[in-house]
Amino acid sequence: MYKNISRIPLAPLLSSWGKAKREQSLVELKEHIHKYYIPLGRQFMVLFPEGGFLHKRREISQRFAEKNNLPKLEYVSLPRAGAMKVIMEEVGPKNEQAASTSKQDNKKDDFNQNNTKIVDTKNGDRIEWILDVTIAYPDRIPLHLQDIVCGTRPPCTTHLHYRLYPISEVPTDTEGMTQWLYDRFIEKDKMLEEFYRTGQFPTTGNNPSVARQVRQDNLRYLILHLFFIASTFLQYKIWCALWSYLW
Repeated sequence: MYKNISRIPLAPLLSSWGKAKREQSLVELKEHIHKYYIPLGRQFMVLFPEGGFLHKRREISQRFAEKNNLPKLEYVSLPRAGAMKVIMEEVGPKNEQAASTSKQDNKKDDFNQNNTKIVDTKNGDRIEWILDVTIAYPDRIPLHLQDIVCGTRPPCTTHLHYRLYPISEVPTDTEGMTQWLYDRFIEKDKMLEEFYRTGQFPTTGNNPSVARQVRQDNLRYLILHLFFIASTFLQYKIWCALWSYLW
């Protein structure tokens, strides 16, 4: 399953490294799409457009919202649309005639400045759907890396809310696409507000809600860690034996 997922390197892009780093990361994202996503036949692309932990981003997001006459969000932060824009430009829907003309006009650009070959996209390579996932945790306390690695947190019910959008619903112009992305996160904030008030996500029609139980098995974690420690020690001993034999 996971071999078909393209894990986009967005951490530098969505961090607070400044505009220069974000612009460079957008270039790297474009290269990643043409070098790995399309040639390797990836079927999914994971995008996290908020850019950081909520407690670090909330204040910045609210200042940005106040400056740009947008709602101040409490449960999520306003997303950054740069990566979404690149993805839409490279593997989003395009006018076929315009794509053909662009291809003829840019034959000399088969390789970028880093000598990475640019692979042309076909209809089958283009994204068709956007799966929007909203996650709610008990008492608004998310799972942290320490909880996942060490298994120190008791089992909790994690609620996942899914919404599926055809890519044709997403505006192709930058302003329209950015507003579409903002609207989705404004909706997320309202849904999470209701969830933490009532214990349930708002439902539309007859769509059922589904709860996912996340369980931490301490014995399983102990066995896995012991296995990796033993494996690392064995590899170290093998390398030492080879080194002494050859040199």
